[in-house]
Amino acid sequence: MTGPPRRALRLAHRGDWRAAPENTLAAMRAALANPACDGLELDVRGSREGIPILLHDPTLDRVQRQPGRPEERPISELAEAGIPTLADVLAAAGPRPFLDVELKGAPVPDVIPVLEAARGTALARAVVSSFEAETIAWVVDQRPGWPRWLNAMDLAPSTLRLASELACRGLSVDWHAIDTAGMARAASMGLEVAAWTVRRRATAARLEGLGVVAICAEAAALDG
Repeated sequence: MTGPPRRALRLAHRGDWRAAPENTLAAMRAALANPACDGLELDVRGSREGIPILLHDPTLDRVQRQPGRPEERPISELAEAGIPTLADVLAAAGPRPFLDVELKGAPVPDVIPVLEAARGTALARAVVSSFEAETIAWVVDQRPGWPRWLNAMDLAPSTLRLASELACRGLSVDWHAIDTAGMARAASMGLEVAAWTVRRRATAARLEGLGVVAICAEAAALDG
């Protein structure tokens, strides 16, 4: 007789943007103050100096309403625009929350020592993820023992093969594409599956029933 589905980790998508702009220190703190939140999903790019910072988009246009790309701006200007460093967010989070650290754009080498300083050489309670196979391969080369998720749009056999070839622990997949057959294919290859980005509690409950390990959540889905 099977029991109830295991509760998947709730990871705040770019923090809790109901309280503050996405990927800001305030948004991360708001998420961590929510007792139903198990951790954070955050996006990492680099400043002009190569300092890892939190930013999803390739430009500052949408959130900060400023022109330019982060790699063209010094860290002092990015800080004035409200963009935190990865080190500051990790310090605020502490060791308990689970982290999905998504690498955007070209790899930023200083991500490695910053993450190790916060979570140790084994990257405790965290994964590094990316949509880019080349970026995942870079992480494998730098720290082969670190847990990795391949971010993907589906659970097609070709996608699963790529994740396996990259020695990923699993995949983080658009929730619309997650079904029983895809979960079975992933399980047969020893791959775990996380889901992004879920806003409704009913959707989260269905995905938990399918066996996802984590849910990148916003709005009501972040509250339990």
